[in-house]
Amino acid sequence: MTTPLPETEAGSISTRAFERGLLASIAEKKTVAAIGPGLGTHPDTVQFVRRAVAELHLPMVIDADGLNALDHEYSKPEALRILTPHPGEMSRLVAHSVEEIQADRVGTARSYALDRGVCLVLKGHRTVIAFPGGRVFVNPTSSPALATGGTGDILTGLIAGLAAQFPNEIEIAVLAAVYLHARAGELGAAEIGEKSFVATDVLTYLPRAMREVAEGHNPTLV
Repeated sequence: MTTPLPETEAGSISTRAFERGLLASIAEKKTVAAIGPGLGTHPDTVQFVRRAVAELHLPMVIDADGLNALDHEYSKPEALRILTPHPGEMSRLVAHSVEEIQADRVGTARSYALDRGVCLVLKGHRTVIAFPGGRVFVNPTSSPALATGGTGDILTGLIAGLAAQFPNEIEIAVLAAVYLHARAGELGAAEIGEKSFVATDVLTYLPRAMREVAEGHNPTLV
């Protein structure tokens, strides 16, 4: 189901989406929001993202152009915000080099999550998941195949989908989404090869990853 929103002259979402409570009425009966992939960086769209992040009283997954729109004045929101940057996006968020971030992935993610009151999913080999209370998890599944374009967008949708199904267990939903996403990448890379792997292959192998967990057969679970 889709709902049209006011556009900029470039065809991206305009801040006029907030007029007469339009966006608030759309979000009223929703459980979670996801924002960022494919939005573009039109100045009015950037303002739309910043207002949505600040004003929508829903848990929100923020990725891609959603992350690009956040400024350094971004403050703690009322509802949980789940940011999913890769190291390059993280570099822009904290104004440090990618090399500095990669040298201390856990520390970087934990500090940002604590300072901003968000859940920070720092993607990459052994993705780091940091929660606003200070707890940090390192995901045991990973594959270079997931470096292909579009896989991060699928992770955004997977986190949002599981968070919507389990609104009272969002932290577990985030951990499960990250684990299953990367495990699907592992399974696909083993079967069709890393170079042949494309983003939508995550969806092909996701059911197998979920069955492994359900049946307790996953060798990477400890």
